[in-house]
Amino acid sequence: MAERTLRGARLGGQSFEDERGIEFAARQQVGYRCKQGHEFEITMSVEADIPAVWECPRCGAEALSTAGILPEAKAEKPARTHWDMLLERRSEKELEDILKERLELLRGGEIGPAHLHRANAKKRKASA
Repeated sequence: MAERTLRGARLGGQSFEDERGIEFAARQQVGYRCKQGHEFEITMSVEADIPAVWECPRCGAEALSTAGILPEAKAEKPARTHWDMLLERRSEKELEDILKERLELLRGGEIGPAHLHRANAKKRKASA
């Protein structure tokens, strides 16, 4: 392997290939302007879909295309609440029945905070 190494070459150095016979892809310059007034150009392929928005390299704000390409309006989904997700699994009648059942257990001392109900339930059973 030692006889195949290139003497005088360093890692990350220059390439020994030349550009003869290489055909570069067609390119275009796309201009953008941000709200701060910064204007800049990005080199892109002719075949690329040109984005309507690009991040400004100076301030980081959104820059709009100077070619008149408008950003697409995204359809926003309404926020799903806990109640919406609950109604996907159960009907309101089922939920009312479950609520009544849990309230009876809570009032009877079967469930709930120990310091409020369970001690009182034991006393009631002992006195009965």
